[in-house]
Amino acid sequence: MHYTEGPCLVLAGAGSGKTRVITHKIAHMIERGMEPKAIAAITFTNKAAAEMRERAKGLIGRQAKDVLVCTFHALGVRLVREDGKLLGLKPQFSILGSDDVTSILKDAAGGTTDAATARQWQWTISLWKNLGLNGAQALAQAKDDHERSIAVLMQRYEERLTAYQSVDFDDLIGLPLKLLRDFPEVREKWQRQLGHVLVDEYQDTNATQYELLKLLVGTRGHFTAVGDDDQSIYGWRGATLDNLKKLPLDYPALQVVKLEQNYRSTSAILRAANNVIGPNPKLFPKTLFSELGEGEPGARGRCRQRGTRGRACRGAHPEPARRGQPTAGLEELCHPVPRQPPGQALREGAAAGQHSVQGVGRYQLFRPRRNPRPVCLVPAVDQPG
Repeated sequence: MHYTEGPCLVLAGAGSGKTRVITHKIAHMIERGMEPKAIAAITFTNKAAAEMRERAKGLIGRQAKDVLVCTFHALGVRLVREDGKLLGLKPQFSILGSDDVTSILKDAAGGTTDAATARQWQWTISLWKNLGLNGAQALAQAKDDHERSIAVLMQRYEERLTAYQSVDFDDLIGLPLKLLRDFPEVREKWQRQLGHVLVDEYQDTNATQYELLKLLVGTRGHFTAVGDDDQSIYGWRGATLDNLKKLPLDYPALQVVKLEQNYRSTSAILRAANNVIGPNPKLFPKTLFSELGEGEPGARGRCRQRGTRGRACRGAHPEPARRGQPTAGLEELCHPVPRQPPGQALREGAAAGQHSVQGVGRYQLFRPRRNPRPVCLVPAVDQPG
């Protein structure tokens, strides 16, 4: 927590207090004389940023308001508002919502496309942007006629955004990256302003966010990345563990700190968790432990039909139920095991109208009809059960 002279990676296992690490490091740097406005703490959700800000306020008081605590996208808005004129954007540019993006894509395609198809285009374009590709680059890398047609559409979409003085959500990462990469004066300004950058949930960063971080901190590498490769769950939206692999290569002086003590769970629960994640490939091996005692052994049950997870959980743990204690937290550990391979089950649901299916490379994307946001990617070819 006290190391501030260079790059630092904190591998924070589940329940080990990673948010506490960030807020206490902020307090430590201010105590050592760093200006609060020279510190940036970046996370992924507004809720997490608000929680981090409140915790920092509890440690350092009113100085916390001068620390830049925000999401990657909020930082991108700030950067583009200040320097976007170099890209031809006015400070009052518009940020488009999902429905606006869909409408522009439909217009770029001639106006006759249904909304579902336009959203599939939107998802593919978003994936390309998260990989750092523009329309021309996507076209050059397109694997078939379908991808080529979407890449051409992406170029028309980009032209319309420029004409409308607008950006979409993905541009709030891509445009700051372009500014920092292509304009040395912008890069030097922001590197002077930010004396230390802390990144929460680092395992969820994508390729463009990693490049953005590198350009913000420069060769000094004054940053602290806090994350856990065992908790990476957002690969479907572009997050990549390659960013963890690259850190020791790009920053040979990287200091690695492991937080392996869990403050929430008993030893029995952690032993079960370690057994579950043990076979996973490890970038930085670690083993969680607890000093809260052995605790009750875990229980395993099978639910034969929907709606029985809660009853199975209460049956496996009758004491809390009898004492009137909530068992909702216990239910989170219960997950249904489908009888069919996941791809088959999901595709049957698509045929029944429960969700839509879209191909993305070797994977297929599934969206509930009631929720336009993507839910999961599964291999396009079913694996044997």
